[in-house]
Amino acid sequence: MSLPPLPYTVRFDPTNQELVLSGKMRPESTAEIADALELLRQSLERYSGIVYLNVKRLTHINMTAFAALSDVVAAACRTRPERQIKIITSSVMAWSASLFETLTTSQPNLSVEVYDSAFYPGQSFVEDESFIPILRTQTKMTWRHERELLPRHGLRNGQVMADICCGIGDFAALVQREFNPTRLVALDHSVRSLDYARKVAAEFGMDGIEYTYGDASQMLLRDNQFDFVTCRHSLQIFDRPEMLLRELYRICKPGGRVYITNEKNSHCLGEPHADSIKWTYEEVAKLFRHFDMDVEMGPKSRHLLLNAGFEDIKVDCFMVTNLDGDPQDFADIIEAWENVYAGEMAVRRGDPPDFIRRFRQGFKDHVFAALHPKGYAGWPIWAASGRKPL
Repeated sequence: MSLPPLPYTVRFDPTNQELVLSGKMRPESTAEIADALELLRQSLERYSGIVYLNVKRLTHINMTAFAALSDVVAAACRTRPERQIKIITSSVMAWSASLFETLTTSQPNLSVEVYDSAFYPGQSFVEDESFIPILRTQTKMTWRHERELLPRHGLRNGQVMADICCGIGDFAALVQREFNPTRLVALDHSVRSLDYARKVAAEFGMDGIEYTYGDASQMLLRDNQFDFVTCRHSLQIFDRPEMLLRELYRICKPGGRVYITNEKNSHCLGEPHADSIKWTYEEVAKLFRHFDMDVEMGPKSRHLLLNAGFEDIKVDCFMVTNLDGDPQDFADIIEAWENVYAGEMAVRRGDPPDFIRRFRQGFKDHVFAALHPKGYAGWPIWAASGRKPL
């Protein structure tokens, strides 16, 4: 006999140091939510800086659950007063903020914020940097795959590492926690992105990442100094990726490895509405080509690395799907694609309204496939690496 599914979900997202509660928590006793309480307790014990308790999608909570959650949060506030806990509520749940604010009166390191951004917590900072919110959610979606692949591609604890085109630093932070490099340089050409990365690292109590400003095609980094170099989802948005690969090769030590990830957007898929989805993503590829970018680069990774002089090439392809975690995460990223590709890039290219309406519909159908209980949505990523010869 199988037990009925829980009316709520609880998960911890290390990308944001965020525990997410959603659904309806109405237990008759605290024993019914013991696992959720233990995950909250462990999360608060493990992480430094700021830890977020996200209750934006918690639609109902009774006093049994609220009292139990309150006890765990209050205990964490007392035992580690240097660490901040932020409870994130939504204005859609009008009762939520006032209820959780009752906890803040006696706990100076506890606060409540009403926040309705789809790209928490960074969108307000980078809202005019269209790709950065996409990359943030993207890292959250791909990390569960990449953390398993990275050792196969040569990443080991204690290496000297560089993350080139690091954006707002999410991937670098995850690698820092998981693989503990002896040195980690994270480089990007956006001053605002790096400022944000430093801010988040400070809030999360991470001081081991060297955030560096630089042009990835002409880096002011010495030759032959890194054991492992990563460059994720970036070659495909450079009009001359071979220049960037030459720089990655240069800064890598002989015997070290360079790891890249790229996409093939036209192979994004979904059911139902497969035809509409396929058409839209084929048009995405054409749109990027118009702007001298290549989001079909994924399968080309092997020959790109070989042409750049690397050997012992390893290539993996994984499919990010709506079954990997919270389907809403996938829906969020698709909506971000729609906003940027149909709302900005297609308009800038001068596409007519009828085209843009059809273009948008494919994204909406992909969201539908991601969120439908019987639907399936996929996004393929190629991860490849090569060794610099000795």
